Amino acid sequence: MSPADARWQPGADLATARVRARMLAAARRFFDAHGLLEVETPAVSTAAVSDPNIESVEVRLHAAGGRPCFLHTSPEYAMKRLLAAGWPDIFQVCRVFRDGEVGRRHQPEFTMIEWYRSGFGLTQMMRHTVDFIEALLTPGRVSGAPRYVGYADAFRRQLGIDPLAAPTAELRAAARPDAQLAGALGEDRDAWLDLLLAREIVPRFPARRLTVLHHYPASQAALARRCPDDERVADRFEVFCGPLELANGYHELGDAAEQRARFAGDQARRQRAGRPLRPLDEKLLAALDAGLPDCAGVALGFDRLVMLECGRDRLREVQLFTALEDNDD
Repeated sequence: MSPADARWQPGADLATARVRARMLAAARRFFDAHGLLEVETPAVSTAAVSDPNIESVEVRLHAAGGRPCFLHTSPEYAMKRLLAAGWPDIFQVCRVFRDGEVGRRHQPEFTMIEWYRSGFGLTQMMRHTVDFIEALLTPGRVSGAPRYVGYADAFRRQLGIDPLAAPTAELRAAARPDAQLAGALGEDRDAWLDLLLAREIVPRFPARRLTVLHHYPASQAALARRCPDDERVADRFEVFCGPLELANGYHELGDAAEQRARFAGDQARRQRAGRPLRPLDEKLLAALDAGLPDCAGVALGFDRLVMLECGRDRLREVQLFTALEDNDD
């Protein structure tokens, strides 16, 4: 028997599996209490995300005539089609797939919980998400009241930089990169912001306390609308516990023309980076054109929340099995 064959047992122990089951049951109770309908949408699509920071897993189906199909990176597009069709507030628990980074907190397959609330603004959805996280965790697992911190305020406080106005050269200087990194990031302003956020801002978030970072730059809006009060920022937030990212939420963009323009911008950035261009989801754009209700949505990495609850440091310690067990250090 080869060493690989010998590693057939689950990565998570039985006690952790019971915690997962308890937390999933608590999630469904939370959503039921708030009147959300559970839905299931397909994991395979002929379209893919265009976001340059997310890579879809490509599959080939004989039934599709050999043309490329893609495993979903999130159920977002299909769920928005349901909302545009007049469905009520909905949630989904599903496996999602992303190619690229593998490590302690990243695996190509993981469990996502995603939900949408009609009529919710950004502040209301941020607080609702914190309530959801606290409902799934044992009391005392996180300490203190959650912190709500503006993205620009975090940069000004920690680095003395205005991330909405600072030139790329100032961001590069603050990052103190080596030559290889400087060459790799070039003049990509958002890449430098992401690096500073990951290196200098997020690691300083208080341990065992929830931090909600909100109003990201408009250039990082993805599928969020621009803030009506400040067009320089997007109605987007992320929730962290210490440095561990748990959830990403938007006040959703409902303008089909603007979303198509953003997709085109994504494709241009993909092309510049030498990444494959992906077929766009025309059905999502048609749904937005038909009319998406005013709503907010959140995607939460469930495995990371289980890590937090169990005091674990690796995703594979809370997932029963992982495809890439040797690449998580």
